Amino acid sequence: MRKHNNSVNMKMNTEQMIWARQALLPNGWANDVLVCIDASGQIARVTENAPQQGHVVDTLLPAPVNLHSHAFQRAMAGMTEARGPDPRDTFWTWRRLMFRFLDHLTPDDARAIAAMVQMEMLEAGFGALAEFHYLHHQPDGQPYGKLSEMADGICAAAEETGMGLTLLPVLYRYGGCDRRPLAPGQRRFGNGRDQFAQLVSDTERTVAALSADCAVGIAPHSLRAVQPDDLAFCAELAKGRVVHMHLAEQLEEVHEVHAALGARPVEWLLDNAPLSDRWCLIHCTQMTPAETVALAGSRAVAGLCPITEASLGDGIFDGARYLEHGGIFGIGSDSNIRISLVEELRGLEYSQRLRDHGRAVLANSECSTGHVLWRGAAFGGAQAAGRAAGAIAAGLWADLVALDGQSPDLEGRNGDLILDTLIFSGDNRCIADVWSAGRHMVRAGQHIRKASIVAEYRHVLARLRDVM
Repeated sequence: MRKHNNSVNMKMNTEQMIWARQALLPNGWANDVLVCIDASGQIARVTENAPQQGHVVDTLLPAPVNLHSHAFQRAMAGMTEARGPDPRDTFWTWRRLMFRFLDHLTPDDARAIAAMVQMEMLEAGFGALAEFHYLHHQPDGQPYGKLSEMADGICAAAEETGMGLTLLPVLYRYGGCDRRPLAPGQRRFGNGRDQFAQLVSDTERTVAALSADCAVGIAPHSLRAVQPDDLAFCAELAKGRVVHMHLAEQLEEVHEVHAALGARPVEWLLDNAPLSDRWCLIHCTQMTPAETVALAGSRAVAGLCPITEASLGDGIFDGARYLEHGGIFGIGSDSNIRISLVEELRGLEYSQRLRDHGRAVLANSECSTGHVLWRGAAFGGAQAAGRAAGAIAAGLWADLVALDGQSPDLEGRNGDLILDTLIFSGDNRCIADVWSAGRHMVRAGQHIRKASIVAEYRHVLARLRDVM
């Protein structure tokens, strides 16, 4: 992989002070808030009713973790919207095009795409990323000279963008529940157990060279791509770290799992896996009411990706019932066809309204819809990433987002009203500053390395257009 001299120093050397006219703290909204960040990137102290000093912002919020991403798919945006040869295009026809696309991606391509994705995530208000990484090998399925070659590219992108990273190497063994071999388009994903354990070990060494806020988790891809005993293997390999898995995304998946295991995916996992607050289950758009209530009680995070789930026709997550029973959720951008935290949150609430024929479905008696969505995404995303973040409080990583108080829609608005306006009327242009573990990467709405990252991404797209 080509070396780059554009990396950000992910280790801070000085303390910082941020003063906010208003800030969303764990106990609610506060005024004239001073946040002091130590040299490690952690919040040292938070003081309310403090005199103005340091970097002055209008509204300060905890920056949520983007808990689910396949970075390379960003370069496919817009390529799958024409009707294919099938009478009815579905997730499965989209997946076939994705497999063809993968045949042309080099490690340097994947790194440049990941840098673009991470930059856009930061500009959208995400403070860190959990990357669900399954693109491991060469197009013919042969490993690179270093097993973690592709994972190392994700890490190099994080160095370049300054984004906090939880990297999730994915175990992907089979082409379906019947243990059929991987199809040609899947060969870059595949590993046996021993090789996967070595891949995780190699990845750990690369991540260890990043900032202390970066980490490694484990991701069995899905109940289609691993066997039941692989889950115990992954849980043991995780050694207390986070475990992520796709679950119950598509009706065809539900039928296949039921035929093979005798139960629906969520039902089977609840009965057979040691679910806890270290687990994150992605999508879960195909659940019965009983499964929804039981999953909420497990304390696992439901990883929701409303834009991708709508794009692929997955279904609607049962959010109202899930939150009513204390469920924890977070937000991811999955296919990265559109990277916007506020649009993901808006899509989550609007899908509930369309299904239930109501308004403010996820609001409660204490908090508005926007408050519930933002605070929930911040808390759940941090839990899913195993990251000490998700709130503006001493001892946590300084993952922070400041809103543009001069935005015409936001100007003069306070408290929950500003979150409601941001999510239901705003867009990425409302984001002024973003810090990831204290690294001030977005200033005046733009990433500090935007020009060079975009230029390299353009170069990659030009080459891919020529070969696709």
